Amino acid sequence: MSSDQPKFTREQPEQRREQLVLAALSLIARTGVRAATVRDIAQEAGVTQGLIRHYFGSKESLIAAAYDYHMNRMTDAVWQASAAPDPRARLAAFVVLSLSPPVMNRDWVSLWAAFLGRAMHDPQLVETHERTYCHFRDRLETLIEAALQHAGRPCPREETRQLAIACNGLIDGLWIEGGALPQTFADDELIAIGLRSIGALIGLPLEDTKET
Repeated sequence: MSSDQPKFTREQPEQRREQLVLAALSLIARTGVRAATVRDIAQEAGVTQGLIRHYFGSKESLIAAAYDYHMNRMTDAVWQASAAPDPRARLAAFVVLSLSPPVMNRDWVSLWAAFLGRAMHDPQLVETHERTYCHFRDRLETLIEAALQHAGRPCPREETRQLAIACNGLIDGLWIEGGALPQTFADDELIAIGLRSIGALIGLPLEDTKET
């Protein structure tokens, strides 16, 4: 057997699935979604094409799983690190971490853009995009609701939902521009804008809660 043949090692199914997803993400980051073939993904992962079909059935399912993984790792990175004791500080930490490395970086923004372009024409990616968007937005809504309640200003659910939609859009816009054009902004400039703008939207100052 040739030494450059893909090598199979016994691993748990979830470990193997994650390996294939990470290989797909690495390839998509370099070549885009359309150019990332099953053959090339298999070569990137060091496995056979049949193994990809075994775990995912099709390239489309693997791409959807990769998009889901990419979006949720960003949300989870922000959420797990937002552990401040005070609800207003937790919300501020969520904003800061959303606009800081590793979440804000050129590669992650480029990956998101590559997937989004494909999502306009792929039902599986549309579903993944909606689900991961709601996952991030709903967690943001939970933080906004808790911060307002803690400040003695509980809001109806529809109002907190609309605030979360607006704040999510603001974070997304700053994240895209900061990741695409990092050289354009001063250190922490987008974080300061995010804290000030979201504080203005919900009526609670957030800038004084930023950890130094």
